[in-house]
Amino acid sequence: MIRFRKHEKIYSGIDQIPRKTADNTLTPGCLVLEGGGWKGLYTLGVLDALMEYGLNFSSVAGVSAGALSGLGYVAGEIGWGARIDLTYRHDRNYCGIGAFRRDHGITGFSYLFDDLFKVMPFDEGRLMDPSRRLAVSATNLLTGQAEYFEKGNCDLYRAIQASASVPYVTQPVMINGIPYLDGGCAEKIPISWAKCSGEEKLVVVRTRELSFRRKPGAPRIAERMYRRYPAFVRSLQNANEEFNRTVDALEQDAAAGKIFLIAPSEPGLGYRDMSRQIEDLIAYLQA
Repeated sequence: MIRFRKHEKIYSGIDQIPRKTADNTLTPGCLVLEGGGWKGLYTLGVLDALMEYGLNFSSVAGVSAGALSGLGYVAGEIGWGARIDLTYRHDRNYCGIGAFRRDHGITGFSYLFDDLFKVMPFDEGRLMDPSRRLAVSATNLLTGQAEYFEKGNCDLYRAIQASASVPYVTQPVMINGIPYLDGGCAEKIPISWAKCSGEEKLVVVRTRELSFRRKPGAPRIAERMYRRYPAFVRSLQNANEEFNRTVDALEQDAAAGKIFLIAPSEPGLGYRDMSRQIEDLIAYLQA
């Protein structure tokens, strides 16, 4: 389980997080990364385990925290994402008042991209290698629809900021004159891009237990805050029911062997869960 040092508020096992580089072998398939804020620490553990076992999927689709998690994975940096989150999660510039001042939201993207990336650099050349695809989704406030931005065809960091900009507490991110917010406002699991990716094998990483379902509707404040964007309000109102339908379908597909689905047995144990299921995953990929 995750534990933090009392005074430093840094994960007590930070020195045990691996610092390795994944090999360059590509694994055909699309990895689908759900969002979930700090629950994305589960995803980071899963991704580190995948890289240690040499499973570097050729395509990745991520939303919100899943979009951020995809950076270190595609760059082949084992342990990189976990070290950033577990070192800086209590830094107010990363998550708190400093983030609000600089980026008008709860996550300090400029602090992350401009400052922390210098403290904890990663292989950006490998990230941008065209042999591996990375797509992140953000919700267009004008249409209320999820749109996907693929590396090599966009400002990737700007797209990730839009993908992970939580509604109600974050100012929309402008891309080509269009306002965007968290991709999860329209599609909480980025499965639609994955199904169109051309990959035969799909691996979905959840951040909530399999039994989790959402209550229908959206907070009342949605209509008042976003009255200029009625299509976006409708997406917010429908997103939870669409999520429930999606996870029902994913479970059915997993039971039928059409996809591979991994979800938390306990919070924060992604590395352990993936390591225990690695043989099942390999069998699915080879079937």
